[in-house]
Amino acid sequence: MIVAAMAVGSFAALWPSLGSRADGTRGAVALGTALAALNAVAAYALVVWSSGRSNVAFFRAVLGGTLGRMAFLLGIVVTAVIGLAIPRLPLVLALLSYYVAFLVLELAVVHRRPAEATR
Repeated sequence: MIVAAMAVGSFAALWPSLGSRADGTRGAVALGTALAALNAVAAYALVVWSSGRSNVAFFRAVLGGTLGRMAFLLGIVVTAVIGLAIPRLPLVLALLSYYVAFLVLELAVVHRRPAEATR
């Protein structure tokens, strides 16, 4: 819920400055925001699922999940830019900006989780 609130709130605040509908900037930023939010939720779900399991399961989930999520994001971005002609710069800037913000949030939340909540 925190990720959704951050994404929707900040996107709503940016809405007036994103230009007109005709240039596709709003759609590109919306897609970048949504992809970063889905990525953050998937990363957190993998950490929660793998906590309390063996180290091998944890590292497979976290590292394998990272590889899978990055491949998925790359495929969506390439498809959006080449196949749908979505503007590159707004999409990539939004995706990277929100990715960093959600990564900081994820690290803060995972770090503050009590040890007994992970078992």
